[in-house]
Amino acid sequence: MTTVLIVDDTPASLSLLSDLLSPLHRVRTVDSGPRALQAVVSQPRPDLILLDLVTPEMDGYQVLGRLLADPASADIPVIFVSALDCSDDEERGLALGAADCISKPFRPAIVLARVKAQLELKAARDLLVRDHRRKLQREIDRRMAENRQIQDVSIRALGRLAEIRDPETGNHLRRTQAYVHTLAMELSSHPRFAAFLTAHNIEVLVKSAPLHDIGKVGIADHILRKPGKLTAEEWVEMKKHSLLGAQAIEQADKDAERPLEFLSMAREIAHYHHEKWDGSGYPEGLAGDAIPISARLMALADVFDALLAQRVYKAGLPVEDALRIIREGRGNHFDPDVVDAFFSRQDEFLAIAAQHADGDARRAGERPPSPR
Repeated sequence: MTTVLIVDDTPASLSLLSDLLSPLHRVRTVDSGPRALQAVVSQPRPDLILLDLVTPEMDGYQVLGRLLADPASADIPVIFVSALDCSDDEERGLALGAADCISKPFRPAIVLARVKAQLELKAARDLLVRDHRRKLQREIDRRMAENRQIQDVSIRALGRLAEIRDPETGNHLRRTQAYVHTLAMELSSHPRFAAFLTAHNIEVLVKSAPLHDIGKVGIADHILRKPGKLTAEEWVEMKKHSLLGAQAIEQADKDAERPLEFLSMAREIAHYHHEKWDGSGYPEGLAGDAIPISARLMALADVFDALLAQRVYKAGLPVEDALRIIREGRGNHFDPDVVDAFFSRQDEFLAIAAQHADGDARRAGERPPSPR
């Protein structure tokens, strides 16, 4: 039922209009301008206001001005009620924004017809506004989805730059991204990780993961593609890819019009994913909780994938050997709780490895791994 607010300081007028309109509408009545302004922001919110031009403290024109100036009431149509001929009041009122004018003494048929007309117009406007908002929201949703897709594709394309330089990595990005997501979901309720691994942060983390080795684009081919063991000097150069990646992502973030959350996390992952829990990793030698959580998850995901995969510089390991090495890395290479999460989801890891296996990958070999 629509609600009509009647503003009039004359009891007879209030009674007459209430009796006339109440069979068809919910009627609220007030006797002054200030009370009218209070009534429009309380429930039930009026759909139409019948406003007497002569009211205590504020006249009808002042009340109308306040109503139109407030976004909460600007869309409510106002019909002026005048004790005189409506012509002058109507002209001034319409110029100020009133919808119509009714003169006293009231003629019931005229009052009912004009109230009905204004409520129908408001209903039509509200419908158009709702339809417009729905269309606008659909367009916003479409564009946001398109932007997310473009962002995801761009991230994966950047990640592929490293794979172009090191083509034998195959589906490494897809697998490590899925591994990181699996670990994050398992640890999201863990007391040590829950504050960070919110649903939003997990989404950002997974989006950022493909950029972890972007710094390899700065490593020379004779090192990156060397089939044998790296010399000490070559290994020093290879380890620079973590810092190179972090610097490149940091510069991209600075070039953006506004900070991009996924770039900040991508920089963190690229910089620290070769750190080890016991402090023996690189490039900073961080240990324990000083290593960002995002990098701790990527560290295990990256190593597990490298253990199973065949590369130009090593053969892939059997699953049993890869699991043993992960288990042995608990508390030295990896955060112990991250290793526990890995074994809690071991079957999912193996399913991901099988689903995204490289076409010509061999999952067995005798040489110990040397993840780069």
